[in-house]
Amino acid sequence: MSLKTRILIVLLLTVSLISAQTTRKYSNEFMNIGVDAAALGMSNTVVANTGDVNSGYWNPAGLVHLEDNQIALMHSSYFANIANYNYIAFAKPLDDRSAIAISIIRFGVDDILDTTQLIDEQGNVNYDRINLFSAADYGITFSYARRLPVDGLNYGINAKVIRRIIGDFASSWGFGLDLGIQFERNNWKFGLMARDITTTFNAWAIDEDKLADIQGAIAGQNQETPEGTEITLPKLQLGISKQFDINYDYSLRTEIDLNIRFEQNNDIISSSFASINPALGFEFGYTDMVFLRAGMGNFQNELQLDNSDQLTFQPNFGVGFKYGGIQVDYAFTDIGDQSAALYSNIFSVKLDFSIFR
Repeated sequence: MSLKTRILIVLLLTVSLISAQTTRKYSNEFMNIGVDAAALGMSNTVVANTGDVNSGYWNPAGLVHLEDNQIALMHSSYFANIANYNYIAFAKPLDDRSAIAISIIRFGVDDILDTTQLIDEQGNVNYDRINLFSAADYGITFSYARRLPVDGLNYGINAKVIRRIIGDFASSWGFGLDLGIQFERNNWKFGLMARDITTTFNAWAIDEDKLADIQGAIAGQNQETPEGTEITLPKLQLGISKQFDINYDYSLRTEIDLNIRFEQNNDIISSSFASINPALGFEFGYTDMVFLRAGMGNFQNELQLDNSDQLTFQPNFGVGFKYGGIQVDYAFTDIGDQSAALYSNIFSVKLDFSIFR
């Protein structure tokens, strides 16, 4: 098999994967990675207790706890720094009962070599015909939260715009809604985050000329144009949290979450109707300044080479420091590479505008 044929096959598979089905088990997964090193250090178990600018992602109902404007930044790298994940968010309280936020996520691989024209019609290799392109996913979320008349009960809504681009080969637009609820009573906090409650619809536009370059790479195969739509199914995250204050200076915050997908996969609890994946996290704090975090999640029944199942999980660890209105956090995910998930070093910064007052 020639080099050109191999290249064409790889590109064809890439285009096919982005829009080969209407409803998918995994779609827009970059929106499920998570934001904020503090939350990731706790294995994403923050849906019940989140209450800052990052609530726009985790549970928009938590935005009502804002006392001033906040901004957050995060960066992480995956696949040996090949893929970069960046996040920025801004939140603002409107009054003592409501708040708004906007957040932007970008997950992308840049400077990919486009070698589809590397070999000309005469079979000559011409490196001047190599171009660079990026494959990038963007998610923009607009959030609104409000306190309800019932004491301790809040709700929040997200409107999401998804933009996905694969160089000049294909691009898509997507839209969806999230709904979040929080309830607090007697030092216990409860949270529910329903993602993609209307299903998130993505419509793909595929460059016909680019597709023609890779169709027919294998005789008799890959002749059809992939479907141009995909639907992201709803997901639920349920959480319960409690904070314990110890000797004035010390605190311990714990949370247990259940992550529910409405499909069958390798989660620890799985059926044809839904799959459930539990997660546990805690945060140990000293004088509300220094924090130590840990968590376990992503429990999977991983298939082994001998066709047996082995239970795997993803342990995470994190530390944080807060002074005045500035908070810096670090998380190391998947300690010891215990699960199939790739570990990463994650840094985030949060700034509360009260520091300027």
